[in-house]
Amino acid sequence: MDARQHFTALLEYLQAQVVGEEGFTLAYDAEVSSFIRFNQGQVRQAGQVQQVYVTLSLCQSQRHAESKLALSGVLDEDLPQLRQALQRLRDVLPTLSDDPYLRLNREAWRSESMGETVALGGATIAQQIVAAARGLDLVGFLAVGPQYLGFASSWGAFGWYAASSFNLEFSLFHDNGQAVKSAYAGEQWDAQAFARKLDSARQQLAFLGRPTKALQPGAYRAYLAPAALEELVGLCCWGFGAQALASGGSPLQRLFGGKAELNTQVTVDERIEGGLAPAFTPEGPRQPLRLIDRGRPGERLVSSRSAAEYGLTANGAGRGEYPLSLHMHGGDLDEREVLQRLGTGLYIGNLWYGNFSDLPAGRLTGMTRFATFWVEDGQIQAPVNTMRFDDSLFDFLGPQLEALTREPELLLPSGTYGARQTGSMALPGALLSRFTLTL
Repeated sequence: MDARQHFTALLEYLQAQVVGEEGFTLAYDAEVSSFIRFNQGQVRQAGQVQQVYVTLSLCQSQRHAESKLALSGVLDEDLPQLRQALQRLRDVLPTLSDDPYLRLNREAWRSESMGETVALGGATIAQQIVAAARGLDLVGFLAVGPQYLGFASSWGAFGWYAASSFNLEFSLFHDNGQAVKSAYAGEQWDAQAFARKLDSARQQLAFLGRPTKALQPGAYRAYLAPAALEELVGLCCWGFGAQALASGGSPLQRLFGGKAELNTQVTVDERIEGGLAPAFTPEGPRQPLRLIDRGRPGERLVSSRSAAEYGLTANGAGRGEYPLSLHMHGGDLDEREVLQRLGTGLYIGNLWYGNFSDLPAGRLTGMTRFATFWVEDGQIQAPVNTMRFDDSLFDFLGPQLEALTREPELLLPSGTYGARQTGSMALPGALLSRFTLTL
């Protein structure tokens, strides 16, 4: 299947069908993905998915309706489905009420980004993983392959994105049932980079055989690895949206309302280059934004609907108004010196079950996951039992933040429900003077 050719043919068909005051948008989402599961360091399941989904929206005046279709990628089979969907939407439109906040981008724009879409070779990658994991109980999941996203409108908008990527999440299990978790993701597989990831996890695995250290609830010096910080930052991403801030429901309300600041080391961007997301949304071309500037509030994500409702200028944010390529700037902490700088405290590699315990205050809670280690004098001493944390974003990224690692790590979403997700985060690790555990 030539995805670009398929998308263009669907678009040309719709352009020939619109009549009168009708307008349409067409969103296209396709992938050719390999999914490989590992258990005990061996491939246990392998499969491939080739699929195409389109979302057709029909508009007339202030009314609009949409339909999502699963297509085959074969034009002769797909055009009749598209024709039927178009007719159904035409039948529905007269029954709908006007939407006063409907603001469709009727400007003609064009955005194309083409990464490397040559197959990354899931089988070859799997062989390297198996070879590197010899003697280890590695359990993991690899998703790899090209993804294609398109958007077009009857008013001349056209966006196209094509790129290949991979995301490997894996755990190494100890004989006692405990595990350490790691991940490796990107556009180009690098066997040496994966070997370094695996070696780091292997070193941590050795400490899981030691007796666990029991900690009392309290505040501890801590290091949050990028994957742990992702759990916390990810919970707050929707808070950059104009609608969330205007309605007073954002966890970042205090920051953007001028009632709190973060540490001056904290600078966060919504990037166009360097992430794994298209340079457009159905709202139009995305704009690079400085969301947090040295601890102070920056720009917000504004969709066309929020622009109409609150008198703002849209900047290409999607309906959900959350960043697609969030990038937190690194600091001056060398990763090789993390344990030494930590001294005595907690090394936290992963967090999970994150939620808000006090949303207006930006207070987050959840659990430590997999291996959390107790460190003394810059040396790992023992694993720590799973514990609950409860702390405020304005504290652990505020006065409690001591340092950030130099190189942010690229983290991809692992969700595959319906389709592989696009987007990414790039986050450093964070050294904290204190992090609060409650039980």
